[in-house]
Amino acid sequence: MTAAILGLQEIHDAETRVRRTYAGESLTEGGGDEYEVTGPVTLDLRVRKDGNRYWLVGRIEARLGLACCRCLEPVGCDVDVALDLRYLPMSENSGEGEVEIEEADLRTAFYRDDQIDLGALIQEQFRLALPMKPLCRGDCRGLCATCGGNRNVTDCGCVDTWEDPRLASLKRLLER
Repeated sequence: MTAAILGLQEIHDAETRVRRTYAGESLTEGGGDEYEVTGPVTLDLRVRKDGNRYWLVGRIEARLGLACCRCLEPVGCDVDVALDLRYLPMSENSGEGEVEIEEADLRTAFYRDDQIDLGALIQEQFRLALPMKPLCRGDCRGLCATCGGNRNVTDCGCVDTWEDPRLASLKRLLER
């Protein structure tokens, strides 16, 4: 994967605009089998600096390729994610035992070596934006459990009845 790093030593003003475009294949590697980035990824951020604390506010736009959860056919998914994250130095990550997590804690991340890994940030946002059950269409019929054929393409004619062998003796009693 190509380096998608934001060097914090480059941020001199109180607010800096960062616009970058990454090739999709450069960000797919860490996605595993969940998704594939099928086009360019556009990152448009305002980076606000307050001492050693940074706020990243902006958007990530991309197109992801997924597999339908019923028939395994490719499905396109447009991602347009709004970001509002606070970055603190790793030295402030004290890990003070059990504490109640507040809303602000969910938007806080940590950086080290004066850089923020934008690639990891983008992949995290992609995973959060993925639909729970991607479908190629609302009435997708899925795969046949018997022959494995795609029921959206062809009607295989397989019978979908299954009888629990543990209940066979009860069925015989009912037939009498």
